Amino acid sequence: MPTLSFVATANAVSYCGATPHFADTDASTLGLDAGKLSDHLADICERRSGRWHNRFTGAPVSAVVVMHTFGHPADLDGLIEACERYSLPLVEDAAESLGTLYRGRHSGTLGRIAALSFNGNKIVTTGGGGAILTDDPQLGTMAKHLTTTARLSHRWAFLHDQVGYNYRLPNINAALGCAQLEQLDSFVRRKRALAGRYQAAFGDVAGARIFPEPDGARSNYWLNALILDGALGSNRDALLEATNRAGILTRPVWTLMHHLPMFTDCPRMDLGVAEDLERRVINLPSSASLFGDHA
Repeated sequence: MPTLSFVATANAVSYCGATPHFADTDASTLGLDAGKLSDHLADICERRSGRWHNRFTGAPVSAVVVMHTFGHPADLDGLIEACERYSLPLVEDAAESLGTLYRGRHSGTLGRIAALSFNGNKIVTTGGGGAILTDDPQLGTMAKHLTTTARLSHRWAFLHDQVGYNYRLPNINAALGCAQLEQLDSFVRRKRALAGRYQAAFGDVAGARIFPEPDGARSNYWLNALILDGALGSNRDALLEATNRAGILTRPVWTLMHHLPMFTDCPRMDLGVAEDLERRVINLPSSASLFGDHA
């Protein structure tokens, strides 16, 4: 999974009793670097008892988790190829990318299973919660079972066959989400228009650029990322301080996962690109309503 991600991605791995193994970022997508991941898997993987294991730690390698950073899709073709080579399922963290297209297909529909977020800051919101996407009926049934306390159907008895969760979205929140989904195309259109304004505004600014959607993508531009040139990375915190003091709510990219205390001992590949981007990315205000309906 990427080290450049929100902590929820790594937390979800930990909730399963698994260990995150951190991978580097592709500077052209801000997502997992498929080529570097493939090379890393070739270096660490060995076949034991019919499945792949990390030959250094002995742990089984169970899945690849990709996160579509700021709404921009990762190199899914490259990641799918790497996953097929090692018989690994691809899990999409599409929390930020609802409405994003990758080569004409919606993000969250290319992996075996995906997660969406409907948190209050997402492009579509129910106030909280999210959704699971899969075209595997067995996985869908299992997910619904686990998220409803793993209760077995019975007219009156309370029978549960696994440790489950109470992750059901209340009906009133779901109704809000349905109404929001009807406006998704409008939200994406306005987000993309705002990104166009930022790109025009920074087009002639030396030393900084607005991150553009990757080739073959139609991004929802959930967050607009200003990328400082390498020589200006040391000015990031000063820019954050000045803009926030002026009432412009900028923020840095998340602290990389391998820098957080609970994940510092997790295995990793070389993470040089992610570490370089961490010091150079500033997220700009990106609400679909920032300029009203005429953005």
